[in-house]
Amino acid sequence: MATQQILEVEPQAGAGASSLASRWQLDRRYLPVLGTLVVLVLMLVIGGSRYENFLSGRVMANLLINNSFLIVLAVGMTFVILTGGIDLSVGAVVALSTCLSAWMFTRGWSAAIAIPASILVGTLIGYLVGLMVHVFEIQPFIATLAAMFLARGLCYLVAPESIPITDPTIVALSQTRWGTADGLVITPSGVVALVVVAVAFVLLHYTRFGRTVYAIGGNEQSARLMGLPVARTKVLVYVISGTCAGLGGFLFAVFSRSGYSLTGIGMELDAIAAVVIGGTLLTGGSGFVLGSVLGVAVLGLIQTIITFEGTLSSWWTKIVIGALLLVFVVLQRLLVVRRR
Repeated sequence: MATQQILEVEPQAGAGASSLASRWQLDRRYLPVLGTLVVLVLMLVIGGSRYENFLSGRVMANLLINNSFLIVLAVGMTFVILTGGIDLSVGAVVALSTCLSAWMFTRGWSAAIAIPASILVGTLIGYLVGLMVHVFEIQPFIATLAAMFLARGLCYLVAPESIPITDPTIVALSQTRWGTADGLVITPSGVVALVVVAVAFVLLHYTRFGRTVYAIGGNEQSARLMGLPVARTKVLVYVISGTCAGLGGFLFAVFSRSGYSLTGIGMELDAIAAVVIGGTLLTGGSGFVLGSVLGVAVLGLIQTIITFEGTLSSWWTKIVIGALLLVFVVLQRLLVVRRR
C-alpha cells in the first residue's frame, strides 16, 4: 500500500518539476539579445583588463555622447526592420537635415524655426517613402534607395561646401555638460537619445501600434485578415524612421557644429548593423529597441578599443563589425530554422 502511494505521488512531483523547468525556460526570442549582451560584457572585461582607465566614467559617458545620433537612427530603423522592410535613406536624410539647418542659420533664421524644419524634412521624406511602399507597392529597398539619392542630391544644392554653425543655441547645446567631476557626464544630445529610446520602448511594447508592427513582420497577410491597420502602420514606420533620421541629423549638427553634403555616408549601414547585432531579425517580427541600443554600444566599444590600442588601423573597425554581423546573421538563421 505504501509503495502504491509512492508511485502515485512520483508522477505529480515529476509534473511539477517539468512545469517549473518550462516556466524558467528562456524564450528563444531573447537569445540574440542575450548574445549581444554577452559580447558587450566580454568587450568591457577585456578592455578593462587590457587598458588603463577603459572603464572610467569619462569613457563610458563618451560612448553615449559620441553615438547619440546613431542610437536615434537605430531606433527608427528597428521599427522598419520589424515589419520586414529596410531604410537605406537615413544617412542621406541626416546629411540633408544638417545642411538645411546650417543653411537656415546662415540666412538669419532662428533656432525655433530651423530646428523643427531640420527634423520635419526627415518626416516628409519618410512619409513619401511610406506612400511608395504601400500605395505603389514598391519594394522598400528600391523606394528608400530612390529617397537616398533624392536627399543626397538636395544636400549638394543646399550646401555644396561645409557650412559652419555659429548659432548661439547650437553652440550652447554642444557645450552643455551635466555630471560629476570624475567625468561621468551627459549632454543634451544624450538625454534626447535616451528619451527617444524610452518612447520607442513604450510604443512598441505597450500600444496597439507596436503589436501591429510585430504582427506585420510575422505575417502581413494574417495581420490584414485579423483586421489590423496594416496600411497605416506600414506608412507610419517609415515616417518614424524618417523623423528619427531628421532628429539624428540635428543631433549630428550639434555634435559637429557644421553642415556638409558628404555627412552620413554609410551611416545607414551602421544603423542596420546595430539593429541586426542587437538581435532584430531581418525578416521582421522579432526584435527589441533595447537590443538595438546594445548593438550601438557594441559598435562604439569596437571603435573605443581600436582607439586605445593605437597601433591598429581604423579599418579594423569595419572588419570586426563585418565579422560580428556575419555571426549574428547566421545565429538568426539558425533560430528561424529551429522555429520551423
